[in-house]
Order: sequence, then structure tokens, then C-alpha cells
Amino acid sequence: MEEIVNKVAQSGLITLDLEDYYPQEEIVEFDMKEHLFMEMILKEKDFRAKLQSWDWEQYRNKIVAITCSADAVIPFWGYMLVMTYLEPVATFAGFGTKAALHHTQFMKKLGEIDVNEYADQRIVIKGCGDKGAGEAAYVEITRLLRPVAKSIMYGEPCSTVPIYKKK
Repeated sequence: MEEIVNKVAQSGLITLDLEDYYPQEEIVEFDMKEHLFMEMILKEKDFRAKLQSWDWEQYRNKIVAITCSADAVIPFWGYMLVMTYLEPVATFAGFGTKAALHHTQFMKKLGEIDVNEYADQRIVIKGCGDKGAGEAAYVEITRLLRPVAKSIMYGEPCSTVPIYKKK
């Protein structure tokens, strides 16, 4: 009887799953509209008073998207003032939608990868997943790894699409 050999295990391929870098923190929204006079006008004194009395603990250890769902003209300093309250409690806060902040955090986590661990390695970027890493994540990981990797492939170790091979 012939022994079954796992050629994938012996191949020396390193599988990198982008979903391992997917942001885990909850992303919530801080809508400036709720703090505006008639949900349209920023009156400095009233705005400051509302911010001072607001429960900022609800944002502890969360990613906060600072946005305004009203068609209001808000001076830049208004957003800056909100950040002074969020910075001490939130994991991260920034201007934009929840989706934009999720993208920012995902790219940040990918950027923290020590690419030197992948120097001269054959890497497979896992292709399927439950969370949907998205095109930007695949572009970013390729940008990060191309200068150091021996080769980059996409898919699963048993069925890959070649992306890059060092010459």
C-alpha cells in the first residue's frame, strides 16, 4: 500500500489569511447633527455645553466615526473639539463613515505586519473567507509583500493563482 504524501504541507508555502487582520473592535458613529441647534447650526456656546454634558463613556474601547448626517456647515474646529472628548476613551476616532473607518483600521493593521518575516518566502494569500476582506486589502498586502517575498500566490495552497515571482 502506497503512503499518502501531503505535498501541500511539504511545499514550504506560508498561508496568510487577511481576515486575521480584520478589525475586531466595535465601530460606532458620533453624529454631529444631534449636537447642533435645530440640527443645522453650530452655536459655539450651546455646542460646547452639549459636549460637556454628553456621556463619552459609551465610546470606550470602540472605533468612532465622526460624521454629520445633516446638510450643515460645520467649522473645522467643531470636529476638533469632538475629538478632544473622544481621544481619551475611544480606541480610535476619525472623520468619516463607519465603512471608511473600518477600511482605515484594516489598512493600519495590515501596515503593522512585519514583512521581514516573509522575506524570500513563498506566500499564499488566502482567497475565501466569511468577512470579505475586499479588494483594497489584497492590493495593500501585495504592495507590502512584493519587495520581500520570493513569490506571492492567491487562493488556497492546493489551488493557487500565481501573482508574483521574484526573478
